[in-house]
Amino acid sequence: MKEQHRRSVVNRLRTARGHLDAVLRMVEEDAYCPDVMKQLSAVQGQLERASRIVLRNHLETCVAAAMVAGRTGEIVDELMEAMRFDRVTTGPIDPSEAENPPAAPVTA
Repeated sequence: MKEQHRRSVVNRLRTARGHLDAVLRMVEEDAYCPDVMKQLSAVQGQLERASRIVLRNHLETCVAAAMVAGRTGEIVDELMEAMRFDRVTTGPIDPSEAENPPAAPVTA
């Protein structure tokens, strides 16, 4: 991993860990649920930003090297698989919807 990306990811993960510890204390102290949810959302945002930096690093290093080496198909398949884990790109996945997509709304 490029050093600039490593530093950024490590800092974001450490911040998220500290924030998550604070959220855990909130839950243990029976804080107001919407306040806990708001803080959980903030932690998720920190983790998603760290994930985006890891993706950027992958594109700048591994993907670029594979393209130069002529392994385009292989790296595209790998990247598509990795993107399944990026909720910002793919959105949350509800396993029940994968097999049974939501029904179309009924109109009168």
